[in-house]
Amino acid sequence: MSVADLFPTLHKLSRADKLKVMQFLVQELATEEETLSLQAGVTYHVWSPYNSHEAANKLAALLEEDRQVNDA
Repeated sequence: MSVADLFPTLHKLSRADKLKVMQFLVQELATEEETLSLQAGVTYHVWSPYNSHEAANKLAALLEEDRQVNDA
């Protein structure tokens, strides 16, 4: 069943049943998030722009280009 098929059925539900559906969906999403969450004691590598001169130069160029376009 597609989402488009569900909308008319959901629309017909009572307020209490709509809240139950919402609660169910939130619980489903929370369960999925648990499997995606960070684990204690595990090292995760995160990229940082610190000392990234190439990124700084690119940003400066984009800002300058935007300034020239908006000042024209």
